[in-house]
Amino acid sequence: MNRDQVKKQLLGLRKSVEEFEVIFSGKKSRKVDGLYKPASREIILHTGNFKTDDELVYTAIHEYAHHLQFTGSAVPISAKAHTTAFWSLFHELLFEAERTGLYRSPFDGIPAFTELTREIREKFLPTSGSLMKELGRLLVQAHELCERHGTSFGDYVDRVLGLPRTSAQVIMKAHRQDLDPRVGFENMRQLTAIRDDGDRAKAQAALLAGRTPDMVKAAYGARPKPKDPRAELEEERSRIRRTIRRLQERLKEIDRRLGGEEG
Repeated sequence: MNRDQVKKQLLGLRKSVEEFEVIFSGKKSRKVDGLYKPASREIILHTGNFKTDDELVYTAIHEYAHHLQFTGSAVPISAKAHTTAFWSLFHELLFEAERTGLYRSPFDGIPAFTELTREIREKFLPTSGSLMKELGRLLVQAHELCERHGTSFGDYVDRVLGLPRTSAQVIMKAHRQDLDPRVGFENMRQLTAIRDDGDRAKAQAALLAGRTPDMVKAAYGARPKPKDPRAELEEERSRIRRTIRRLQERLKEIDRRLGGEEG
């Protein structure tokens, strides 16, 4: 597979609004398999690191996700920011690459992985979720007892159970919201943070359908209010100016103190 073929396949996954180049370094790197250079819009692939086309394609998609995120943002962002939005985009591209046959997951077709995945999914994820819901039920019961006897539920959780209060509240929510234990303990924690019942149901269905936690969080998690790009740039300019003023004042203070010592 040459670099033109890689670029064509990347564009087949998602069209880019800006031109980019794929470069094969021909080298082996101990630090990274590839990198994206935003200034030159270059995806560098250290071809000496790859034994198969699938390994090369995986890294190419990762760097292409950086390119898409960097060039598609209305405001400047770091090209190396591995945010929830980045991982969501990267996973979307990987799933599409698998669907079209461009990429084959290394976890498929290996019996040891298949058996291990089955055991984790069928035994441990549902078990952890079920235990969380059951604990939530008992904590709700404890809360009712505290109210009935005029005692502090927070004190009971803190000193008697030795459980962080925030964790207790999340676990109780999982019980009250009747979440599906098959998604597992950690995903249930994420679902409890979604306030809208409809969005929470869609998020849970997405997890059960195989979407990744980052994809679900990006789609249904808390969304900050969109800012006007110009206003955001003006805010950044103001922050930079304030920083410059503080540094200038500090520099004057250092010069004054050094001048006093010399005298």
